[in-house]
Amino acid sequence: MDVDQVGSSASAPAASEAAGEVEYAPDGSVVPRPRRQRLGVALCLSGGGFRAAMFHLGAMRRLNELGVLARVTTISSVSGGSILAGLLAKEIGADWPSNGQFADWARVEERMRAFCCKNIRTMPILVGALPWNLLNSAKPVQELIDRYREDLNSGLLRDLPRVGPKYIFCATDMSYGVNWIFSAERIGSYQAGYLYNPDARFDVATAVGASSCFPPVFDPWPITVRPGELSDGDDRSDERAERVRGLRLADGGLYDNLGLEPVWRTHEYVLVSDGGSTFDAQGDGGLFWRLNRYVGVMGKQVGSLRKRWLIASFEDPDPDRALFGTYWGIGTFTRSYARRGETPVRGYGDDLVDEYISEVRTDLDRFSESEMDALINHGYLLAEAATARYTPDLRDDAPPPLRVPYEALMEPEALMRELRNSHKRKLPFGRR
Repeated sequence: MDVDQVGSSASAPAASEAAGEVEYAPDGSVVPRPRRQRLGVALCLSGGGFRAAMFHLGAMRRLNELGVLARVTTISSVSGGSILAGLLAKEIGADWPSNGQFADWARVEERMRAFCCKNIRTMPILVGALPWNLLNSAKPVQELIDRYREDLNSGLLRDLPRVGPKYIFCATDMSYGVNWIFSAERIGSYQAGYLYNPDARFDVATAVGASSCFPPVFDPWPITVRPGELSDGDDRSDERAERVRGLRLADGGLYDNLGLEPVWRTHEYVLVSDGGSTFDAQGDGGLFWRLNRYVGVMGKQVGSLRKRWLIASFEDPDPDRALFGTYWGIGTFTRSYARRGETPVRGYGDDLVDEYISEVRTDLDRFSESEMDALINHGYLLAEAATARYTPDLRDDAPPPLRVPYEALMEPEALMRELRNSHKRKLPFGRR
């Protein structure tokens, strides 16, 4: 099966989240809870900067039309996905639909587009380079957090809406090398422990900033928690206090760029939208190219293993071990979801996906209107294809017909013209 299109079906789930301890198979591997104890629908929004945010925005537009979004009980997000999740928590909030569609999706899309047409990474970097800030490695990340607080979401984590999905923002715990979560109920990692009922020190902007401070552009963010504030962690060693005092958080994609870690064991359905980087074959480019390539190869290995594991879990014949749901990635083709002899969902051609759409930069620099149009189209069409094939029980019985959001960018010549330079990053000052 194509690594970029996969899923499996189950009956429609209940609208609540299962909880419980981690369970292990006889061979020591972690397994999901038995299917009867897994409840709710998790939507995982990957990292990948503004590119991922726009790709997910298109997918969620179609999920909203299909009635699937109303069934989502948890949104687990990383980096660029966390940017979108932070905006959703503010713009929809307690108005999240219990069934059907959210009526004012156009406003959500307008706000997200307005945010992604700005360059939010250059000024924090320049501020951090000022002589009086050189010894303060956290200054660029704090500037990024301030931008999120001003333009995205200024609310506290504890005030996240209790109606609609639970929001989980994922970062990477650099002390223990594991996933770190921010939610309304708790923050922490299973190794360091958790701070329950986060206080006013922790807001949505901080969670999004920690989730998206990608290296080496941003240093890890030093989170200020005292060892005694965290409980229920697996680390019981004498060195724990020192490790917790030195806790720093980096981009969630370093550990799990798909956002699966908090949800895959406990939810009946797992929907994964992946706008992360693809890996391209290249000839040798010298010393600095090799140094960057070493990191890229290791990242590719980790990402590929996680995707293969996800596919194997979807295909597992044991219903108590199998996951139910589907995956779509930015390098996916809609034709991959069609059964033999079936007309595929309309989508971009293979060459356009490979050479243009999946090559759009992953950055926090401004995106053009055309770049956003193309990414929204691609996510929208893939969400239709993936859910129609693998999760039809989540869709309304009579959803509205498929209508491409931005028809002009479906023309190959227009797409190639508008995206011909979209792979290039403009350093240091960004795009006009």
